[in-house]
Amino acid sequence: MSSISKATRQLRILNGCKNSLPNVRFFSDYSLPRQPISSAATNSSPNIAKTLDQLNMNVVPSSLKHTELAKFSVIADTWWDPEGPFKPLHIINSTRLAFIRSTLCRHFRKDSYCARPFEGLNIVDVGCGGGILSEPLARMGATVTGIDAVEKNIKIARLHAGLDPETSNIEYCYTTAEKLVEEQRKFDAVIASEVIEHVADPAEFCKSLAALTVTDGATVISTINHSMRAYATAIVAAEYILHWVPKGTHQWSSFLTPEELVLILQRASIDVKEMAGFVYNPLTGRWSLSDDISVNFIAFGTKSSQQ
Repeated sequence: MSSISKATRQLRILNGCKNSLPNVRFFSDYSLPRQPISSAATNSSPNIAKTLDQLNMNVVPSSLKHTELAKFSVIADTWWDPEGPFKPLHIINSTRLAFIRSTLCRHFRKDSYCARPFEGLNIVDVGCGGGILSEPLARMGATVTGIDAVEKNIKIARLHAGLDPETSNIEYCYTTAEKLVEEQRKFDAVIASEVIEHVADPAEFCKSLAALTVTDGATVISTINHSMRAYATAIVAAEYILHWVPKGTHQWSSFLTPEELVLILQRASIDVKEMAGFVYNPLTGRWSLSDDISVNFIAFGTKSSQQ
């Protein structure tokens, strides 16, 4: 990680503690509206190698690693299978939407209790996959653009969105954040959920997200902490013991601590205002928002006028 020194990482000894981020508001500082939000594989080496060959022949220039693109291309057909490789994302979807709804409504002065609080907002879902986050955003009234560097994901997202009149107007594009920047696209809110841990250069990726965000607009990023607890749960337990996701889905060396993410975003002119952790309850099988950012966490920031 070129932009983050080893010394910085060594100094971040409070990875799961909100006290190490004194300028960031946390989940417990607010009470979220208690309103339900509707949201609507094992990889083999030959498959990955074959997919890599195909990607090398037909790939959109991206900050994503080719190996990461190959992984997700192999399992793209299963995006809308609630019991498939993306089951954890389906389960956590309503919880991350609760954070997004709360922060965006507060920032843009929208009524979080109405059925379509995002009416009038232009939102891009970077790394949208099959559209499991884009669709509920559209149902909440947003004008949504979903982009992904895996062409198969976009085809599946378009097919599924077309089944519902409320989501059929989502603009899905086989492209990247960098390409949208070149096209000078701008959005009120830029969302990258579970994406940054798969990119080659997080700092450059965040610069692209910032460039897509209008001044005083919002940027939301969710990812996994670079902590031993995250390694034990998100990789060892989730991939090798519980088999929630395919083995090799995540690389611990690619995770970022909350402090590192805040620093990277600050350098890209994004000021992180709020943060929350996702905590899983094995008894209920559900996720909830918490101040515990030691494993999964989500951050909300706003773009300053200086860039």
